[in-house]
Amino acid sequence: MRKVKKPRLIVFGDENKQGVEDEIASFSRFAKNKAEIVRIKQIHKCQSGGVVDKSDFAVVFGGDGSILSVARWLAGKNVPIIGVNLGKLGFLAEFSINELKEDFDNIMAKVEPAEKRMMLKCSVVKKGKEKFSSTAINDVFITAGEPFRTIELKIMLDAQPLTDCVSDGIIISTPTGSTAYNLSAGGPILEGKIKAVVVTPICPHSLSFRPIVISDSCKVEIVPVSVNEGTTLSIDGQISCKLQLGDVVKIEKAKHSFLIVNSPKRSQWDTLSTKLKWAEKPGYNIENPKS
Repeated sequence: MRKVKKPRLIVFGDENKQGVEDEIASFSRFAKNKAEIVRIKQIHKCQSGGVVDKSDFAVVFGGDGSILSVARWLAGKNVPIIGVNLGKLGFLAEFSINELKEDFDNIMAKVEPAEKRMMLKCSVVKKGKEKFSSTAINDVFITAGEPFRTIELKIMLDAQPLTDCVSDGIIISTPTGSTAYNLSAGGPILEGKIKAVVVTPICPHSLSFRPIVISDSCKVEIVPVSVNEGTTLSIDGQISCKLQLGDVVKIEKAKHSFLIVNSPKRSQWDTLSTKLKWAEKPGYNIENPKS
């Protein structure tokens, strides 16, 4: 009888979250005869290595922040991510541990295909030399920082001037990140698979500067006109770089995407409704409908 090759898994866990080690141990026992776990790694000790190239899936135990870290590290490696939510919200980490066990066989057989999501590439250039570079899953944003005066940023799309933004900062968001900082700042919610980028000002000093949605083929350049000592560029809220006059921030669609396995039990809109209470009806008084 021909031996069936087991799927190979690399498991990531956020060691700072309570209960993660126990859940990984429980999952390892469950998957023992179903898959080969080639490595168990801590989120904050991600390093490149050939073991990733030998993996069919990455299982991440933690929250959305854990997935953001792993997804940046796995960019371009074509390894789908399965997120197990042990955090607070779980927009990307869609599975509970029980749901993962229930759907495990179908996921491993790729009955549930992984969804491709776009990423952003961000670099900071000064006098022609690159001083910072990173990919982003959710967003690239600039915040005013201490001493918390408004800052001015010149924004260009495909080398054409768009506007000078006087504000507390600006957010450049992927569709995946549209439900993160962008949403809190009043930006639109985009479907995860749409080919677009959102430009959202943070508390602009203008009543008419509203968020805009641009093609994912657009190249965004941001030139600081006035900044504070603490003005900072941030990647997914996890990696940062101080900005100074003379810096040029360049943002475009990354060459690589990341792959995420979605739970067959819910859609993006289900997640919005259940976790963010999106479009929820008012709390009518059912006992006294005339009131």
